[in-house]
Amino acid sequence: MSKHGGQLTKSLLEQLPGIVADGKRRASQYLEQLEGRNRVTLQTRELVIPSKDVSDDDLLRQMRRVESEGQQPNQLIYGDNMLAMAALLAGDAERPSMRGTFDLIYIDPPFDSKADYRTSITLPGTTIDQKPTVLEQFAYSDTWSDGTASYLAMITPRLVLMRELLADTGSIFVHLDWHVGHYVKIVLDEIFGRENFSNDIVWWYYNKMQGNIKTFPRNHDLIMFYRKSDQFVFNPQKEERDKPIRQIKRVWSAEKKSIVNAKDEDGKVLYIDSTHRTIDDVWRLSMLQPADKKQNLKFNTQKPESLLERIISATTNEGDLVGDFFSGSGTTAAVAERLGRRWIASDIGKPSVMITRKRLIDQDASPFAYEAIGDYQIEQAKSVLGRKFKVGDLAQVVLRLFGAVPLPPEISQGGALGRIPDEKALVIATSPSAQVTGATLRRAQQARLSVMGGFDKVYVLGWNFADSIGHDIEALDDDHLEVRVIPPDLLDRIGKKTPVNKLADEVRFSTLQYLSANVASRTKSGLGETISVNLNNYVLLSPDAINLDEKSRAQLLEVMNKEPLALIEYWAVDPDYDGRVFRSVWQDYRGNTENDADELRVITKADVNVPFKPTVRRVCVRAVDVFGYESEVIIENVEVDS
Repeated sequence: MSKHGGQLTKSLLEQLPGIVADGKRRASQYLEQLEGRNRVTLQTRELVIPSKDVSDDDLLRQMRRVESEGQQPNQLIYGDNMLAMAALLAGDAERPSMRGTFDLIYIDPPFDSKADYRTSITLPGTTIDQKPTVLEQFAYSDTWSDGTASYLAMITPRLVLMRELLADTGSIFVHLDWHVGHYVKIVLDEIFGRENFSNDIVWWYYNKMQGNIKTFPRNHDLIMFYRKSDQFVFNPQKEERDKPIRQIKRVWSAEKKSIVNAKDEDGKVLYIDSTHRTIDDVWRLSMLQPADKKQNLKFNTQKPESLLERIISATTNEGDLVGDFFSGSGTTAAVAERLGRRWIASDIGKPSVMITRKRLIDQDASPFAYEAIGDYQIEQAKSVLGRKFKVGDLAQVVLRLFGAVPLPPEISQGGALGRIPDEKALVIATSPSAQVTGATLRRAQQARLSVMGGFDKVYVLGWNFADSIGHDIEALDDDHLEVRVIPPDLLDRIGKKTPVNKLADEVRFSTLQYLSANVASRTKSGLGETISVNLNNYVLLSPDAINLDEKSRAQLLEVMNKEPLALIEYWAVDPDYDGRVFRSVWQDYRGNTENDADELRVITKADVNVPFKPTVRRVCVRAVDVFGYESEVIIENVEVDS
């Protein structure tokens, strides 16, 4: 024990049993909620059928797109991995529970409390530094708020859920270093059983550059290898020696039931020239180098593909399912794809899933679903405010943060209405479980005229928006109506117990981002057709809502005004949008130089080649900007050019 403020505080070793017990209890709560209508679900945001724009779109590519559409896609999930794993365990109407189906889980959770997770974004003529979103910052600050104790409290329930996902023959690899490795080993013993420990693997990155320090250079990470049971997959790995060596030949003796030296008929020991060695638990593998143009994605914590290739090859077979719930730059998914394994990857960082999506398209991967947590804000609200929270209570907090006074209960429709006295404006705070649609806006217009004798203006504050909301706003063309975005990290801020009056000075309700695009032509050619789509303009949401310093904000404004389409990171086209799942059959993104030599801009015209369809098309264009904000345009009733 140690003294803190005159009181004795428990050491980390003394806290550990309580941390593990609390972690198991928290995991149990998630497992108990897997059944029923309150279970967590996944929402498919995009079915990606990789087909990046190139100079010549060949026929083989088109055939591959069509043939692959019936396959069960792999999954890339954006969001908190606790919720992602809960959704996988719960299953839904279309997909059964994934409990006991993963053959391998590899995780590389953050293990450095002083790490800098800012993202540098290079735009034409400037580079800006984006800090992590507040959602990501809070997730990370929670991990380290009380040092290693908080880290262990974060990782324990997640490891419990991972064990539930693993097949009985499955394995888990947990990548750590000297900061927390020895403590996590105790947690892993508790969750998976000491008898199921396989190896403490040392990854020796011999090529790491070191400065003059007063200690031996720290040139290795630890990778804990556990299995779920004693029946597990293991394929011994070998590597080629620098040069052959002469060795005694060893063989199995059925009589002695052991390995013995091989001998000839005269009893002389036999020798062989050995060109390969069996890989042991010390792995001499190079770190990624800055000059590596092939693999290095400039992503902090990115691991080399050789490391994942060894893990996946050793503990899975072709067709097996691999999971990574701290997926970072997507190395696990990329290697699993290349080795013919199925995969599911998730991360809470928007830059992570954006890089992974581009990486897999660049790799010409098999189709995969890009997914998010369904009713994410509802799940966050339950986590922050308790499972019995009332939507009306949350709405009143949102209203006060916006500067509105809640209306009396008999008028306020469950607490969702407020007014701004100085503006004579009505404010409507929608529910986290509701989607703001065109119908929502029309009801808001009616409320502005009818509630309390009428108002000059109405603000609609939304958490979630229909894909067509930008066009709905444009069609209504109402100067008395404004739509604002409730910050997605607001619930995390409330969870920090920050006073509302202080939060009001920090929270920004931004305007919606907006994309403008059109179909320039649709021409038939033989059995196919070409749909030409133009990106015309992009209006970013208020820069105040983006976590930038003043210098970066000024640089961003300059790009916004001069070349707004330079802010597009990725865009895709669905030539037959069904209004439910966006199926991208054409993609372009910054860094794709197979169509032009410009790494910093997407092309602004897409020529999408698809099989001919005699009826009208509903074309959907979706774009993601460099900060991860999505927007889309739906172009109805597109006919073949006459």
